Amino acid sequence: MDTRNLLNRRAPAKRRAGHNPALFLFAALLAAAGTAVTYLGFVRTTTGQLADESAWREAEAVAPSTRYPALEILDFLPLLSAFIALIVIAAVSIFRRRFSVAVIAIATMAGANLATQVLKNLLLDRPYRGVITLDFNSLPSGHTTMAASAMAAVFLVSAPRWRPAVAALGGTYAVLAGAATFFNLWHRPADVVAAFLVVSTCTLVGGLAMMRTNPEWNTWPAGGRSGGMTFWTGLSAAVGGLALAVSLALYAYARWGSGIALLDDKPLYFAGGLALVVGTGYVLAALGSWLFSQQAGDR
Repeated sequence: MDTRNLLNRRAPAKRRAGHNPALFLFAALLAAAGTAVTYLGFVRTTTGQLADESAWREAEAVAPSTRYPALEILDFLPLLSAFIALIVIAAVSIFRRRFSVAVIAIATMAGANLATQVLKNLLLDRPYRGVITLDFNSLPSGHTTMAASAMAAVFLVSAPRWRPAVAALGGTYAVLAGAATFFNLWHRPADVVAAFLVVSTCTLVGGLAMMRTNPEWNTWPAGGRSGGMTFWTGLSAAVGGLALAVSLALYAYARWGSGIALLDDKPLYFAGGLALVVGTGYVLAALGSWLFSQQAGDR
């Protein structure tokens, strides 16, 4: 008997999409914990409030609206992103003939925005810690949540081979929207970071539901995994990791360093806060790209 022919006639093994639900849930818990750590670190402590408030004050000096009115155009990014997401979701649902695709994507987007409003307006407060600032809580950022959740919804309805590119490009869009709220003095850096983490939490839960209820198209094609996955995920991870390292260095020098003429009297908290926003956005995009690619089904 020819063993090779028997092996060739065997049906290929297939790993179901979302085959490790615990990984999604654990990652969601980590993102939620990251939101809590961001709040405790930047809102409940004097050092955190000082860093965030200093970044905000320096942003006003670096890019005042009276000097750069063109920056106001960036305020339309969140609303524009929601419009784009709804069009994409409707198109994909019609193409795939699956109503559940639209339901899960829209529910994820709505859940993230609802969670942000509940956290900001009902659950979290901003205590006085000796830092002169606005006395009401603004964490997480609602503008950033809207933009990031819209891009997350587009990410959820994308096929596995497109998700790494969508994660990188959607992450870029979310970072621009978050940076715009910082530049235009709507929010502090920590508000933006918390919004990214809230959206990540909801996206992980929605992603698990999307994969388990729609496994047929959440599966890699028979030819194998896309080579673009490594490129886009690696690029996002490299940019994000570098930005976070720069942010940490700038915050540390602004807090404890002195004596370098090139850095003294420079808006270090502003630069550190901006780098924190960029780094967090891209790192989360890279991690999401890797997780969803790894959890997609295999034929």
